[in-house]
Amino acid sequence: MRGSEYAQLRAFVAVVEHGSFVRAAAHLGMSASALSQTIRQLEERLEVRLLNRTTRSVSPSDAGARLLLRLQPALNEVDAALAGIAQTPGAPPSGRLRINAPRVAAVHYLAPLLGPFLNTYPGVSLDIVTDERPVDVAGGGFDLGIRLGESPDDDLIAVELSGHLEMMVVASPAYLEQFGTPHTPHDLSEHQCLSFREASGGSLYPWDFERGGERLAIAINGPLEVTEPEMLTRVVLEGAGIAYLFEHQVREHITSGRLVHLLAEWTPAFPGFYLYYPKQRHAEPALQAFVDFVKKPLRPDS
Repeated sequence: MRGSEYAQLRAFVAVVEHGSFVRAAAHLGMSASALSQTIRQLEERLEVRLLNRTTRSVSPSDAGARLLLRLQPALNEVDAALAGIAQTPGAPPSGRLRINAPRVAAVHYLAPLLGPFLNTYPGVSLDIVTDERPVDVAGGGFDLGIRLGESPDDDLIAVELSGHLEMMVVASPAYLEQFGTPHTPHDLSEHQCLSFREASGGSLYPWDFERGGERLAIAINGPLEVTEPEMLTRVVLEGAGIAYLFEHQVREHITSGRLVHLLAEWTPAFPGFYLYYPKQRHAEPALQAFVDFVKKPLRPDS
């Protein structure tokens, strides 16, 4: 492969990753017009349109998506090989890491690590992409991914990020005064339950319960379904119903008395968020520095 061909492929991946010619050009250190010309040359050479362009967005065409699926893992391997050779023994880690994570994990568990990590390793840059859908880390062009539970594929290594988590059923004192307090999960059918809907798949987040080996999955009906947890927290604080949220999302409101924790004996802790990365990447200095940073003792507020 000639250098110009490699540069064209790298440019194509950058445009898709950044979703913009302007942002991709800035990342690559070239002008947007030069980048556009590079992509045009690639499309002419392959005789296929790779990108759908509008005045507001750019996205891969069907052919572009197929190319991207095969191309990103290959380019990641090339980058890893070059980084390994270029890294001077004993030199501080350097390079760029792309991390995919659900928004709640990124905001509550990843974000507190970013500042200290970047201050410790100024030669490493991070690209954080939030996505609720399960993503193939290598196939999606990422170096690391974050998901609930320790159940990686055989070719992935899992590192605990958050510790165990707990879901909480909560309502405001005003709501409970007006509508009463549910004492079992089955009682929820008589209440106004506010639901979280996954933005990607459209399915409602399940209300799962367990006590003494008995497991229940309660079908919830209510006046509100949202894809934004912070919005759900605000609505339940205003007394509109009962919600099922992560403990860290409602902890301070329970402590202050603005929310009441319900059915506590029915919501045991469960395995939390884990950081995943391909086994063959474990020796890369920048990636290993980030993994080691995550492995430090979990913060008390986790």
